[in-house]
Amino acid sequence: MAGTVVTGAIAGVIGSLMMAMYAMIASATYRHHGFFTPLYHIASTLISTNALMASMQHAMMGGAFYFSLGPALLGALVHMMVGAMYGAILALLVSMRRISAPMLVAAGTVWGAVAFALSSWVLLPIVASVLSSGDQITHMASMVGYGTFLVEHLIFGMIAGVLLAVRQTRSGS
Repeated sequence: MAGTVVTGAIAGVIGSLMMAMYAMIASATYRHHGFFTPLYHIASTLISTNALMASMQHAMMGGAFYFSLGPALLGALVHMMVGAMYGAILALLVSMRRISAPMLVAAGTVWGAVAFALSSWVLLPIVASVLSSGDQITHMASMVGYGTFLVEHLIFGMIAGVLLAVRQTRSGS
């Protein structure tokens, strides 16, 4: 079971990185919020919104690449930790039955949709309340755009599912 959790956590971290790449590109292009804004948005769970606001203000003035190292690293670490958690849970859930590789990818994608719903309407509002993080966390999905937030989570789940399928295929189990 420990191996399953570790494998899932690694798949979740990699999935969260792919998700973040999409989120950052979306933020810099069609959302016009700034490339690093998603990292600052996540970091604002634990620290002030200064970097988030500065990034968005720079984007409004045509500067899509405002960068602040501390908040960016914090946002990345928090995001990867959450991805590891969701990935570990996915691995535990799918380990209960023998599932084919294509079904693992499908299960991962569905898990991404579940993670979207849990994050949007349950976990982010709870975290914002417990940590007094503010509306930017409570309403993260609507601020990002529900469509974009859903696609980000589907990417996460699909990548995690693919990685679990590859691991299963290679291990022959």
